Amino acid sequence: MSDPIDRLANHLANQAAPSPPPLSAALESELTHLDAVAPRRPMRELSILLGISFVYGAGLVAALTMRRDMHELPVSFIIGAAVAWVLGFAVPCYMALVPGAGAVTPKPQLALVSAIIASIGFVALGLLVHPSGPSSTSYGWHNFARGHTCLEIGLASAFVPVLIGALFLRGALPVGSRWIAAALGAGGGCLGGLVLHLHCHVADALHVGLVHGGVVIVAALLSAAVVPRATTLR
Repeated sequence: MSDPIDRLANHLANQAAPSPPPLSAALESELTHLDAVAPRRPMRELSILLGISFVYGAGLVAALTMRRDMHELPVSFIIGAAVAWVLGFAVPCYMALVPGAGAVTPKPQLALVSAIIASIGFVALGLLVHPSGPSSTSYGWHNFARGHTCLEIGLASAFVPVLIGALFLRGALPVGSRWIAAALGAGGGCLGGLVLHLHCHVADALHVGLVHGGVVIVAALLSAAVVPRATTLR
């Protein structure tokens, strides 16, 4: 029974390998126009994003002026909340741009977790911690809608880091781009929160929690909805 099989195996072994079919004209044309692609440098990109964004945020604060009740508030609150906003900006952006050890792309799960923590954390922080002074303003429920200006300022602040991050990640994310985009948006929203922390003198819980903190949520949702088209591999 093995002889026919052996003869067939010997016959196939002695046959010349089939030649591949010729390339199509369209494929040949594509191959002749391939350009070299430079590898990503995530830490360099993160540094550029943070640097440009901080300069942009400082320019917004200078244009809008510092909050008039700054000297009436506890120094520990001014510094502590500012540090929290900075970390809220830097950590999600890091998760969105920098892969883990041995990985090529960022981990969408960690990016999503950072976006959720920032979104919930700063709403809770504003609701719980909102010292005021004689020059502070309180809107309360009756004038809550007047806080839309701060929402607009916060989202304008978030635009630059989200745009820069999207440009750096363009074509680099085969999967999970929506969660990465949400982290970029949350980080940008925290930059907006920092700008509002230094500019806005409205100090009631609803405004600081739901508007200043809400900027993070809205920026994350908008970024998750819009940015993936720019970052997904094509």
